[in-house]
Amino acid sequence: MIKNTLAAGTIALLLAGAGTGAVLAQSAPSRDSERSHITAQDRAQDVAAFTDARIAALKAGLKLSAEQEKNWPAVETALRDLAKERAMRMNARAERREAGRNNAAEHPDAVARMREGADALTARAAGLKKLADASEPLYKSLDDSQKRRFGALIRMGGRHGMEHHWRHRG
Repeated sequence: MIKNTLAAGTIALLLAGAGTGAVLAQSAPSRDSERSHITAQDRAQDVAAFTDARIAALKAGLKLSAEQEKNWPAVETALRDLAKERAMRMNARAERREAGRNNAAEHPDAVARMREGADALTARAAGLKKLADASEPLYKSLDDSQKRRFGALIRMGGRHGMEHHWRHRG
């Protein structure tokens, strides 16, 4: 049962990314040139599409009862907020990179980079705390098999999983 649920979630993620991957593979001669042509709007659309797919996979995999469904909106909102914050960090980082390419004098020094990293970690920590707080009522209502699926599905997606994706990126 859990293998079927995980397989369904994986298929949903693959299907969500299949169109994007095929288009990028056909149109981009190199990774560097591909990145230079991705706009902030493109990134926002990609983040939204992958977020939708991951959230749908998580919800479908949990097979929530009507009573449990009442706690779902807070979890979904927290997941979407994390994705939005990540997208904003990605855009800001891309803008800083572009500004650095155009003006070598704008490269931050080591201490400034440490401060930027600390600020990013603080923001990610706050977002994960909000997700944990929002997830707690739902999680407490899950049975043991749903809790196992929750743990597995929250880690799905991205290179190492949603949880890693949201914790360690952007």
